[in-house]
Amino acid sequence: MATKKPNVTPLHDRVIVKPAAAEEKSAGGIIIPDTAKEKPQRGIVVAAGPGKKDEPVTVKTGDTVLYGKYAGTEIQIEGQDLLIMRESDILAIV
Repeated sequence: MATKKPNVTPLHDRVIVKPAAAEEKSAGGIIIPDTAKEKPQRGIVVAAGPGKKDEPVTVKTGDTVLYGKYAGTEIQIEGQDLLIMRESDILAIV
């Protein structure tokens, strides 16, 4: 599923991430109900700010990243559920 770039540009060291879909089934094939699903901790960067004065942003659009469980603020832009967070909340680029 392609994620189109939103018409929003994050400021400074902020990054907009499209979270991956939550797991529908367990490894054993058991269907997980909505109330038991964990928040995904992986997503795709859809927009990144320019960075701070002496620290450019290291992630770029299209990177798959891992972030903390409670990182970012949930926002909705053009019907898409997205997260906006500081680059420091990103743990790794996959």
